[in-house]
Amino acid sequence: MSDEARTAEERTQDFTAMGHGVDLINDIVAGNQDDDIEADERQDCVDRNVAHLELMVAKTDWDGEDMTSVNAAITAGKGYTAS
Repeated sequence: MSDEARTAEERTQDFTAMGHGVDLINDIVAGNQDDDIEADERQDCVDRNVAHLELMVAKTDWDGEDMTSVNAAITAGKGYTAS
């Protein structure tokens, strides 16, 4: 499906899902989530979510959605090194 083929409802659902990824990245980086799993698994989770957010931000059919928190989570996730 091309970016332009998404409906307004699909964009809304995608943006909501991106928010969940933002929350997950921020919680892991802050040490508030998944501290009971191995560091490499936390790192993998952050890396996967960052990659997904990058793919979604690159879509060209957003309708004025504010990507500030998404871009901040991408930056935080890229700087994260699990220990």
